[in-house]
Amino acid sequence: MDRRVLFATLILLAGGATGVGVALFAFVGVDDATTETTVVWESEPAAGDDGSGAVVATVDGDPLLLQPAVENGSRVVRATVAGSDETAWTVPISGPDAERGGGDSDGSGGDANGSDGGPVGVSGLTAGTLDGDPVVALTTASGEIVVVDAAAGAERFSVDLGGTGGLRPAIGDLTGDGSREVAAVATDGTVRVVNREGDSVAETSLSGDVNRRPLIVEPDTEAGYRGGLAVLTTAGNPATVHMLDASGEARWTTTPNVNPLSWAAADSRDGPVLALGGSNGNLETIEASDGSDRYEVGLQDLPVAVGDADPGRVYVGGSGSVWAVDLLDGEVVWKQQYGASTRINEPRMGDVDGNGELAPVAVNRAGEALAMTQSGEVIARGGPAEVVAYGGPLFADVTGDGGDEVIVVADDGTAIAVDT
Repeated sequence: MDRRVLFATLILLAGGATGVGVALFAFVGVDDATTETTVVWESEPAAGDDGSGAVVATVDGDPLLLQPAVENGSRVVRATVAGSDETAWTVPISGPDAERGGGDSDGSGGDANGSDGGPVGVSGLTAGTLDGDPVVALTTASGEIVVVDAAAGAERFSVDLGGTGGLRPAIGDLTGDGSREVAAVATDGTVRVVNREGDSVAETSLSGDVNRRPLIVEPDTEAGYRGGLAVLTTAGNPATVHMLDASGEARWTTTPNVNPLSWAAADSRDGPVLALGGSNGNLETIEASDGSDRYEVGLQDLPVAVGDADPGRVYVGGSGSVWAVDLLDGEVVWKQQYGASTRINEPRMGDVDGNGELAPVAVNRAGEALAMTQSGEVIARGGPAEVVAYGGPLFADVTGDGGDEVIVVADDGTAIAVDT
């Protein structure tokens, strides 16, 4: 059957007086021509990883699946060569036995697995580069920032965070000088930024608790856009967004309209924004330059998970739906519906067909993947049976065909690669 594209007018709730937008969108339906996915690789389970803390890093051309795991009763970061049974390395994460202090309920934290007498609790992992070297960073519940060299399989540095940790850190260039930093936030509002050697370059303390990861907005000097570190605290009603400069000084603060369950930084054609997914199903975007509100749009799904963005739009997971929302004006470009009302984790972008263009892919809580084009048409759907997935999709070319396979990480730490 030919693909069916149904156009409909979506009148979003609470418009007008509340400032919530009204949009016209294309509902793109899944049809019988959709290609089913094929499972091409499955790893061993990783105790201590609930599937939300894993990342993929490329080292010497090989994709490594990096996971916060527990081995022999101790916390480690484990690297598995994607597509094989080979463990590239494991790095122990030291620290006193402690319960994980905090979390990242937007789905970007790792399994705490920490209790008295148990392994130290950790955050989810963040992959990036420092000095051109691939690294992975995390925070521990006991209050450390740990950075591991992904190529050498060794700890690069470990420094004191200054408060209880357990939130995924950020890696990025705060100043635009070409040198990246690691930024981390303690659950009590302590903020610390360290350089590539682990030396502190900024430290401050914000009022209110923190239960979301920090976001680095990299500057664009040619376009005149300033960068900064965005931190979300519970101070305010219901929250406050703080934008800090590279020295830790506040550039601006604002109180969003939504109660944010998830958030992400995104580049648009008119400058960077912060995209917040509210508990009421609304998506709100805030100008990174000055904290002003760009728009708020209702997506009629509860909850919503903000995912990756390209310069034109941000992709959002809902309850059985994936939304593409224009970053400039909040117009819903398209809505793709699948998986009944199963909750969808944050969508991410990968090159699944090997054409060099990134396009959105979503994974729902039942582990079913949905690969789409940028226009919302479905390339493939399917995935492993009888799994629970708490994280968004990961990507690696495990078959050597030049395109990314979608990696679904189950709640027992098993990674399953599906070919689309």
